[in-house]
Amino acid sequence: MVLVCIVDDDTSVRKSLGNLLRSAGYRSLGFACGEDFLASAAVDQAVCVLLDLRMHGMQGLEVQQHLKDAGKAIAVICMSAHNDQEAIDQALRGGAQCFLAKPFSADVLLSAISQAVLHR
Repeated sequence: MVLVCIVDDDTSVRKSLGNLLRSAGYRSLGFACGEDFLASAAVDQAVCVLLDLRMHGMQGLEVQQHLKDAGKAIAVICMSAHNDQEAIDQALRGGAQCFLAKPFSADVLLSAISQAVLHR
């Protein structure tokens, strides 16, 4: 079963996305911060990570850079309620598969994950 990690400091976002992913047949794990995700075994098991750009502690772009520097073959989907065009462009230049502006629909998310998994 494909593991998708959710890295977001908002508990309700982690919970709702986790429920959606499980209902769609994915295994999911949620992390409240980038540091916890990077320190976990999931970083080597996940096929895709849903990564919030603005969090407490390490920001999403920093997590993305750590994954890239470590050579992790994990598809990154960045998401944020703050549509900071510079951050979005930086995420995409850094290798993110796509950017999703919160709130987004279940269909948009599941399509993005499907595409990311295919093209990682």
